Amino acid sequence: MGKNLNEAMKMLEDNQRKAEEDSEKKYTRKDIPGPLQGSGQDMVSILQLVQNLMHGEEESQQSYRLQNVGEQGHMALLGHSLAAYISVLDRERLRKLTTRILSDTTLWLCRLFRFENGSAYFHEDDREGLSKVCRLVIHSRYEDYTTDGFNMLYSKQPMIYISSAAREGLGQSLCNQLGLPLSCVCRVPCNTMFGSQHQMDVAFLDRLIKEDIESGKLPLLLVANAGTPGAGHTDKLGRLKELCEQHSMWLHVEGVNLATLALGYVSSSVLAATKCDSMTLTLGPWLGLPAVPAVTLYRQEDPSLSLAAGLTSSQAVEKLRALPLWLSLQYLGHDGIVERIKHASQLSQRLLENLKNQDFIKTSVEDELSSPVVVFRFSPEFPHLDKLLYTSRGPMITGNEKYVCDTFNQWLGEQLAQLVPASGADVIELEDEGTCVRFSPLMTSAVLGTEVQDVDQLVDCLKMKVPVMTCTLQLRDEFEQEVKRTAGLSYVEDISWPGLGVVRYEGQNKDQQENEVEKITSALLRKLNELESDLSFSLGPEFGGEKNCIYIGMVMEDLDVSELVETIAATGREIEENSRLLENMTEIVRKGIQEAQVQLQKANEERLLEEGLLRQIPVVGSVLNWFSPFHASPKGRTFDLTAGSLESTEPTYVSKVQGTGVTPPPTPTSAQAKHRLPGQKLFKRSTKGSDGFSETSSVSHSDDLVRKEPQPGTPSAGPGNPELPEGGGEHLTEEAAEDCTGEMVQTLGNAGSTKSEEKESLR
Repeated sequence: MGKNLNEAMKMLEDNQRKAEEDSEKKYTRKDIPGPLQGSGQDMVSILQLVQNLMHGEEESQQSYRLQNVGEQGHMALLGHSLAAYISVLDRERLRKLTTRILSDTTLWLCRLFRFENGSAYFHEDDREGLSKVCRLVIHSRYEDYTTDGFNMLYSKQPMIYISSAAREGLGQSLCNQLGLPLSCVCRVPCNTMFGSQHQMDVAFLDRLIKEDIESGKLPLLLVANAGTPGAGHTDKLGRLKELCEQHSMWLHVEGVNLATLALGYVSSSVLAATKCDSMTLTLGPWLGLPAVPAVTLYRQEDPSLSLAAGLTSSQAVEKLRALPLWLSLQYLGHDGIVERIKHASQLSQRLLENLKNQDFIKTSVEDELSSPVVVFRFSPEFPHLDKLLYTSRGPMITGNEKYVCDTFNQWLGEQLAQLVPASGADVIELEDEGTCVRFSPLMTSAVLGTEVQDVDQLVDCLKMKVPVMTCTLQLRDEFEQEVKRTAGLSYVEDISWPGLGVVRYEGQNKDQQENEVEKITSALLRKLNELESDLSFSLGPEFGGEKNCIYIGMVMEDLDVSELVETIAATGREIEENSRLLENMTEIVRKGIQEAQVQLQKANEERLLEEGLLRQIPVVGSVLNWFSPFHASPKGRTFDLTAGSLESTEPTYVSKVQGTGVTPPPTPTSAQAKHRLPGQKLFKRSTKGSDGFSETSSVSHSDDLVRKEPQPGTPSAGPGNPELPEGGGEHLTEEAAEDCTGEMVQTLGNAGSTKSEEKESLR
């Protein structure tokens, strides 16, 4: 009994083990991702997968420009690999090595950018350094913050002041990192009356600080800009520093213009940043170093507060963030660093000098002698506007002038970025100026490898695009008026379209369905693009455009607007008539076939009556036909698709037998057809030279017609004189001779018909 029980338990355990093994195999087969199944993959397959993920199908679709990674970039990439290798060293050796790397890098950066007695914090996100500095200020101003925490902030609300020209979302990011409400961030407006419109209004800031102090709030920190993200202007750092010292506030500075602190000559406005309490440097784009951290330099004598704020760490591995910069700075040296920053400043200065002589281009720079960032825009409100842009047709720009200019500047920036990608030009939105084009070589030249030739090419492209935009703006009003005067077309106002305008073909039938209108519009667009012209026709932008419209792009000054509008209307009518004909064709053909079947059935019945009943018997009919053949005239039917009528084929057989036919009518020619010179494209106005040529041609043509007319004394061919006289032929042209020959043939034909009629009457 006990033996059987043991065997039974063993069997149950074996079955349970098998079930567990089966479930484990099933889990392994279905739930483990594919790349992790088995014993792993080899290095070649993994690297090939990385390459496919990096490039994918983009190489076959479009060409893109990779970052210019030089030798200094290779040193930065090597630093990341070495950091992973150094992290496995023993603790003591790791501590000594990381301390040396961190102290060296901090000292070098403080000396390069003139920030004495400073400490450095290395971080991946360029906003992280500012949040750590805010924590440092909170710990220093609220003595019991470590123990009481939020209760201290609730009793006296902290205030952080940020310029309205600062990066978008910076205040919200700070509040999220610090756990503060949005009411703790105060946006300071920029100047409106005096000074740059991108600089912080110091007087207004002073008034805001005093109001907050009176209401029981505690001003903590002020974020200023040495190069605003948009226009690249620098705040009045000297006055702001005095204001911060007056109210015991912390001054933090950030911006692209801080890179010029490494140069020998620095403007006084940027040099004042060396007196601030902290600054954030983005060395990666400035020096063309990939994947290097940003650096926040700050001054703080109490190391315990820095540790509490997270600016320093006791973990040796975190100090290895400075290793890529430690290697790259040694490789570049002081001369290499200064050379790259100086090269970027020279590029911006070269572009600024070329833009001074360019009409219809307005620049927005803080200092025309040395401005690392150049912002410009196409502006019709420029010198020589009255002479160049206003004509007898009316003003160049009607309503919504600002929005139209923003649209054209958006198009200009996209064209420059596409034609000269090495320039790094991009489009920005400024509060007062609107849409502008920005050239910031400090942020792009080291990465893209921008050279002087790229700046010159950018200027050349700008010189080509500006006349096109001015002419397009000039002709927009004329195009609108011409479309409104043309039947079948309607003008669609779309201020977001950078081009001549938008037109919709309404057609003759106002009750057409949407799918029919869409078909006509697509066919009209296809016909217009097939024409030999320099214009671009499209259905508009992919998103936000009007439906069933034709969008016309940029044009030149020699455009014939009336001819363009007339061509669009005529082509639309032709397409609509053809579509209507195709719609009616099915019904016309069906009715014609039914009528033809009925007539053919009647013709068969009539043939049976004419032949008789005996001819229908198989044997008798053959014998009868052999003795007395029956000649029946062939009868058929023709279907005229144009008229939609069914006609007999007897006139066709008669004309074939007689050898005469009806002469087809000549192809009509348009009376409004425009004579063009060889190689001249559509929608172009004729120049003075071409007009003179056409007038001369018309005069010579009229002279030829005069010569073709017979002289009064010249005999003409007629019924009585079928042959041409020898003397008179000298004054006749070839066409006149052909006309005379035709008259002779017609006369002979008439005579022949008269003789045949006489014989018939005698018979």
